[in-house]
This record gives sequence, structure tokens and C-alpha cells, in this order.
Amino acid sequence: MRVLLLGADGFIGRRVADRLMADDELQVTVLGRRDSADIRFDLTAGSPGALARFLDAVVPQVVINCAGATYGSSRTLIRANTLAVATVCEAIRRSREPARLVHVGSAAEYGPMPSGVPIPEGAEPRPVGPYGVSKLAGTELVVSSGLDAAVLRVFDVVGPGSPTASLFGRLAEGLRRALEQDERQVRMPDLSGYRDFVDVRDVARAIQAAAVSAATGVINVGTGHAVRARDAAQLLVRAAGFDGSISEDARQVLVPSQSAADPGHRAAEPYRPVEARPVLEPVQWRQADVRTARDRLGWRALVPLEESLGDIWLETACRV
Repeated sequence: MRVLLLGADGFIGRRVADRLMADDELQVTVLGRRDSADIRFDLTAGSPGALARFLDAVVPQVVINCAGATYGSSRTLIRANTLAVATVCEAIRRSREPARLVHVGSAAEYGPMPSGVPIPEGAEPRPVGPYGVSKLAGTELVVSSGLDAAVLRVFDVVGPGSPTASLFGRLAEGLRRALEQDERQVRMPDLSGYRDFVDVRDVARAIQAAAVSAATGVINVGTGHAVRARDAAQLLVRAAGFDGSISEDARQVLVPSQSAADPGHRAAEPYRPVEARPVLEPVQWRQADVRTARDRLGWRALVPLEESLGDIWLETACRV
């Protein structure tokens, strides 16, 4: 099967690329902005017609879109998560042999939901903040495109390769610094919220399963379990062997850099703490209803959260 992969340089995309290229039955072509790509193309600036010509040259049977931006200005997010998706959909429609599309969405599209219950795919999305809004717009473009397409609405991704601007990437760096400098405290934002933390390697398996399936529409990808961020943080603290304390500052929020982000779900710059202001995503509960992924993809999460966080720490501790 011929596969065209978009966003192979990002956190999720790198794992997807590794998994696809290890499969002898798949012929993988990478399209992106970097020199490492087989085809150089900027989804945020290129035209659908130009992309369609590349599709006609490669003739993929499946296009996997892991490209996008997690952090940046509203304009950056809209260009990367909405405009680029419109370009991909239109290019596939214009191509001589339209491919199946597997698009990576985000649980941020749901926004605030009732606590204590899993979120089904049919829940009415109410995203807060430009990231969730831009991702939802991209999902709507895919679902309404008329293409053979599936959107994997991925919950909170963790594991090796986590960006230093992510929650646990930041904590791991803070722990490393504290251990090196013999500090007794690491400062973090409020960790009272519950999240469905899913390992990036499990996400890559789900994307591969969707690529070779006939499933369409929106499919949640998560563990089906919600964990308080504070409890997850303690797993990372134990992995690091840190015997100090984590100080949560309710006034401190994680503000994305306002410079352009890489189109592969990575931050261009680290988060920076600021004084009290409304949080970007005031969501206290996020838990996936994963029955659709189980029934239509034959997929379930396998990597325990403790292993995911341990691998983050191992990677951070070995970083020079």
C-alpha cells in the first residue's frame, strides 16, 4: 500500500513514520517543509492544485495528516490547523485517484464536558481557545469533504519525544534542573484537572490501524481512563528519584509562544509563566469513550502511564 505522510517531523508524526516504515507492506512517502522530506511542500502556503500534482505523481492510496500547530498566535493556528486541512482535502478531491484520508484531530475540540463520564464522539463540541477552535474547523472540513476519511480525535498524548513545552516535558526539565542544582522545589501550574493520557506509541498504532481500515468519521483515541494530572506528575517525580516537592501556582498558566510553531505539533519556544489571567483551556475533565476505536479499528491502548512517564524521564536525564 502506498502511503503519503504529512507532518513526519512532529511529536506524533515521528512515531507514525517509524511505525509505517517498519512495515514491509507499506510504501511510505513523506511530504513536508524540511529537507528530510521526500517532497518539499508547505501546506500553509501551497495551493491545492500544486499539492494535487504531487498526489498524481505519488498516487497514494492513503494520506495520513499528522501536520499542524499546537502553539502560536491565532493566525498561526488557523493557517496550520484549518487552512492547511482545506488544502489537503481539496487536493485529494482534484487528484486523479482520490486517496483515503486519515486526519489527526484533538480532544481539545470537545471543550468543557461533564465530569465523571467518558466523552463520546457524538458529544457537541464546545472548544475554548484558538487551538481547539482551529482543530475543530479542520475536523469539520474533513468530515464534510465527501472523501473516504477518518478523523482520530486524539486525547492527551505523552511518552518519549514529548516537547519541552508540554506539561510533562516541562516537569521533566524542571526535575532535571532541580536535581542538578540541588533544589528542593519545582514550580508547576495547577495540576488539579483530570486527563486521559495516551502514549504516543499507542497513538501511532491507532493511526496505522485507521489507515488500513474502512472506518470513517470521528474516532476517539485515548485510554478510556481519566487521571488527575497531579497524580500523573507524581509518577514522573518517582521515576526521577526526586524527594523534593512540586509547588502548584494557581496564578501561573501555560501561555504558548506567539511565534510560529512547527507544522508537526511541536512548540517553537518553551512556555513562559505569567501572572494571573484566564486559562487558555479551562477544562477540568477529559476522558475518552473508546468503544468506537475498539469496535471499528480493533485498537486499544497498551502502554501504561507509568511506562510513558518513565520513558520521558529517561530521555530527559540522558539529554546533554
